Amino acid sequence: MGIANRLDLTLRLVQGAVGQVSVAELAQRLGVSEMTVRRDLDALEKQGLVRRVHGGAVPARAREEGAGFDAREAWQGATKDRLGAAVAGLVEPGTRVLLDAGTTTAHLAEHLAARGPLTVAVLSLQAAVRLADRPGIELLVVGGRSRPGERSLVGPLALRTLESLAFDLFVMSIGGVHAGHGWSEFSLDDAAVKRVGLGQADRTVAVADATKLGVRAFNRVAPLDAVRTFVTDTAAADPGTHPAGPETLRALGEAGVETLLV
Repeated sequence: MGIANRLDLTLRLVQGAVGQVSVAELAQRLGVSEMTVRRDLDALEKQGLVRRVHGGAVPARAREEGAGFDAREAWQGATKDRLGAAVAGLVEPGTRVLLDAGTTTAHLAEHLAARGPLTVAVLSLQAAVRLADRPGIELLVVGGRSRPGERSLVGPLALRTLESLAFDLFVMSIGGVHAGHGWSEFSLDDAAVKRVGLGQADRTVAVADATKLGVRAFNRVAPLDAVRTFVTDTAAADPGTHPAGPETLRALGEAGVETLLV
């Protein structure tokens, strides 16, 4: 396991624990020495992502849905970059893509530049910056109100713009995917934009790291079968790390959703 991926998994285990997680437990789960775990926890603490306590660590921040884009961007960065590369590999040259907002799709934007020629409409100012002036990318910035802290484009203007366009592919980020509740989001505004995006695209690929599996967010976006393909990381299949992961993956399969674990 590479250092970046090990740090991602360490952070995930700390965030998912009830209370403190010990150095000894992390070493056993990760298959590394306790010295390595302590060094990794020190690195995560310097980033403000965990807080060291005697014999272990606790999360330094609230759950991801409570933090803005800048706070979340470094969380599980290696995993999100791997997911972005995998989704980019599904995009054929010549495709008209609607790219959702979010930290994972911001990573994806970097990889899309190599898949041109593409027409890419973005719902995120971060994605717009990453795709601007890239050869082979015709960039469309969907109008709308920029959500403070997120810089996602929402509101009536964004909805009207989307309703006037048609896409081959919608790449949708998501706050939660739940066996009984489907795809859901924490923000009313973001949920509204996603619903329109689903209706304007021939097919939808959803992408999210495994922490989103089993999460039932406040605003339901769509049933599971509204999405053609779901891309997540391999930890989703590990009940020890994500207890609701296997159940959610089974529900996705029963709904006819192709799932790619990367």
